[in-house]
Amino acid sequence: MTDVRSRDDADGYKTGRVGLRRFALLAVPGFAATAALAVALANGALAASFAVSGQEFKVSADELTGDGFVQYGSFDTNVRDELLPVAVTGLRKAEMTNLCQSVVTSLPVVGDISLKLSAGTGKKKVEATDLMLDATQLAGNASFTNIEIGRDASTLDKGPDGAQGMQDLFSQQADDIRMTKLRQTAWATTAGTFKLAGLHMKIYKGRTECF
Repeated sequence: MTDVRSRDDADGYKTGRVGLRRFALLAVPGFAATAALAVALANGALAASFAVSGQEFKVSADELTGDGFVQYGSFDTNVRDELLPVAVTGLRKAEMTNLCQSVVTSLPVVGDISLKLSAGTGKKKVEATDLMLDATQLAGNASFTNIEIGRDASTLDKGPDGAQGMQDLFSQQADDIRMTKLRQTAWATTAGTFKLAGLHMKIYKGRTECF
C-alpha cells in the first residue's frame, strides 16, 4: 500500500491510503476494447515512443522527489507489436538519491550476465525533466500534495506535456511527490534531460540486481 497525504491535519497533512495494485486493476480494463486500442495506436497514444526490448529492468532509489506528478494506465509495444500493459508515472521535474538500475540477460552456455548502473550516491542528486516511467511493479513510501484521485486520464494537466491517458480511464495527479525506498520494475524510461551525477556502470557474471 502507498501512503497518500494531502494538506489538512495538525502537521499540515491529511493521511489516507491508495493501493497501487488496485490502481493498476482499475486502469487497465478500459483498454480491452479493440476499437479504442486501434485509435490509440493510430494517434501514437501508447506510453513509450519506441519499441521496448523483451527485458524488464529494475530501478531503486533511496529517495525520489518530484514536481508535477501524474499516473495512469497504458501500454508499451515491442518489435512484434505485442501490447505490454504498464502504469505510467510522469514527473515534470525529479531528483533522486542513490539511484540504481539493473538488467539481467540469460545467455546459452554462458548463463546470467548482469548490467548494473548507479548514480547520485554522493552530494549531487540525479536530476531529470519530463520523466516518464512505464512500470509493471512499483513499491515504496509516498506522500503527495494536493492529490486528485479518479480524474479522467485524458484531462491530466500537471505532468509533462502530453502525459495523458485515454478518455474515461482512471488516473491520478498531484502538485508534487516524495517517495522513499523506491522499488520499481519497468519496460521503459524516457526523459527530456537526465543528469546522472557520479555515474558508475559494471557488468557482472551471475545475477546482481538492485533488489
